[in-house]
Formats: sequence, C-alpha cells, structure tokens
Amino acid sequence: MKWSFNRIKDKSKIKSKIIEWKGPYSWPKFEDINSLEALIDKEAVYLMTFEFNDGYLIAGVGITKSTKRRFSEHTRAFKKGNYTILDVKSASNGERKEIWHGWDYAKNNQDEFKLNKEKLLKSVDLHLAALRIFIAEEPNVRIRERIEAAIMHNIYVSKEPWSELADRGMFLRERFNSELPILNINKSIKNIYGLPSQLEI
Repeated sequence: MKWSFNRIKDKSKIKSKIIEWKGPYSWPKFEDINSLEALIDKEAVYLMTFEFNDGYLIAGVGITKSTKRRFSEHTRAFKKGNYTILDVKSASNGERKEIWHGWDYAKNNQDEFKLNKEKLLKSVDLHLAALRIFIAEEPNVRIRERIEAAIMHNIYVSKEPWSELADRGMFLRERFNSELPILNINKSIKNIYGLPSQLEI
C-alpha cells in the first residue's frame, strides 16, 4: 500500500526550506530600455511581474532547466501572438486589461493577429520591457513543479483584486499525497505581491 501523508500524525515530519528570490532582472534584450540587470541562466522557478505600489505584482510563474532558453521561447511565442498581451498601465495598477488574448483564441484567430500585427508587436515590446523577472534557483525538477503550483494556487484563491492579473488554466503539478510537504520560507529584498513569506509546497 502506498504511503500517504497524514496532516495530524505526520506533522512533525514537515521540514522547512529557504527560497532565495533574486531580481528584478530585465526581460532579455530589453536591458537598454529598462536599465535592469541581464537575466542569469539558471535551473529555476521564475516570476514574471509588473511594478506595483511599493513592489512587484506576479503576472505569471514558470519553471525551467535554462532561463536563457525558456525566455527565448517565450519571446517567440509572444511575437507569434500565442500569448496574452496586457496593457502595461493597467497591469501596473493591478488590473487585467487585455490588448490581445492568446492561447486557444489566438489559435483560432491568426488572421486577426496578422491583420493587426504591426500594432500588436509594438504592444508586445511594451509588455516585455515592463516585465520584471525574479528567479529562485532549484536543481530538483519536482521541487520546481511544486513551488510553481503552490504559488499559482495561492494567487488563485486570493481575495485581492490584483489576483486576476495572472493567467488561469495552467497545467500545474502540485504535491502528491505520497510526498511530504515542505514549508517554503520565501526571502526577497523586494516586496512581491502574491508571494507570501511562507508557503507550503
């Protein structure tokens, strides 16, 4: 019979892990525009954020073996119209205002994207230049998956109006009941909205 975690009986087995979030970094190739440091290439969990109030607001979370390769893929997807493009001014106020909706809509409306491509690509550049990237190095892919899922679920259940900024419908692999929980202690010198100081993964 497969072992399953019991919240009462196994509580003492839960360990804590300090997660160091580094950033903000620039979206690659926009360093001259926003005067931020270039993104370092790491195995990591990453946060895509907008400047918001006295800190940064999470618009998306991802995991990768190579931030350099993954962000190149993201850039190509944005420029093909596969991803949602947000109005930067609204995003910086914690409001989701779409200029273009990606995902399934984009797949079914490529003619619309091509017709407005010049204007939409300018909006892509504004969107990417405004994003601030934070990363937490993590070599274990399963831990990366669990961190990503926990952060996104925390945003999804938040009652804050800004929680609507982040995309829904992500494929997330949260902790299995055959895995012991880990209490993540998130450390960042910046205030990141949507990232609590402690988060169980």
